[in-house]
Amino acid sequence: MAKPPEGYHTVRGHIRRNPRTGGKKMSGWTIAALVAAVWLWSQLVGFGEAAPAKPDAPQPSVSVSTGR
Repeated sequence: MAKPPEGYHTVRGHIRRNPRTGGKKMSGWTIAALVAAVWLWSQLVGFGEAAPAKPDAPQPSVSVSTGR
């Protein structure tokens, strides 16, 4: 059997590419899972989209006389 080209090896008669030695990269599935997790978290918890704060009704001061 012929020797596979540089960067490849033979497995059960098939030529396979050697694994890369570079740093770990995030796979497409990992990125998709992270995006889905952030989306689900935003649906359940929200990004600070609380109900708008009601302005407090003005309270009459103590010095105001009550119509006598």
